[in-house]
Amino acid sequence: MALETKREMMFHEKVVVITGGAQGIGRCCAECFEREGAIVHVIDRKPGPWFVGDLADQGTLERFASEVLAKSGHVDVLVNNAMPLFKGIDECTYAEFAYAQAVGVTAPFYLAKLFQEHFGPGASIINISSSRDRMSQPQSESYTAAKGGIAALTHALAASLAGRVRVNSISPGWIDTSFKTYEGPDATQHFAGRVGNPLDIANMVLYLASEKAGFITGENICIDGGMTRQMIYHNDFGWKLEC
Repeated sequence: MALETKREMMFHEKVVVITGGAQGIGRCCAECFEREGAIVHVIDRKPGPWFVGDLADQGTLERFASEVLAKSGHVDVLVNNAMPLFKGIDECTYAEFAYAQAVGVTAPFYLAKLFQEHFGPGASIINISSSRDRMSQPQSESYTAAKGGIAALTHALAASLAGRVRVNSISPGWIDTSFKTYEGPDATQHFAGRVGNPLDIANMVLYLASEKAGFITGENICIDGGMTRQMIYHNDFGWKLEC
């Protein structure tokens, strides 16, 4: 029997940049891209063998972009994943709210600007928003505003970079980054019957970055097990509001 031909890696030697790539969804994306042959550049505040820095700082973004281009020369995929500060109106200060927007909206914009003339053919930007860009809980203003901002930034960038870079966003719902398996109401309240995990998002990131998604741009894709499609009224279909 002939030896099996080695599988062709989807992102062989493609240059991928991931913000907030030290853990959770970002780390899962980085590992998936690496398995597909990509050269991955990560920036995160957490100490480690990647570029360590604060995404809210303009100089940090410029130094990071310069290092990526010095090492790799261009960028094929930019994944804006870093998590903004989560605080609500009762406790969030002016400075904290501004910081959340700097990490969640300004940094993705500025990295796209810094790489604008250095994106390779067929390049893609994938922004990680949240299902909170369309629904809310109390005391979530800083995070929710940032996620709404990056969702809107997505279609604006898609228009400005049309013909050069495809730009899409993903809005995750409940994603347990430890891959914990939930049972009972936590799971069954989802149409999909379970809580999500980072691979649910990483798989879509890789798809959107691939040639298979070549006709998709300016789009937001919600991956939440159906939760945002769940119509809830007190005393209907077993739902009860407990005050």
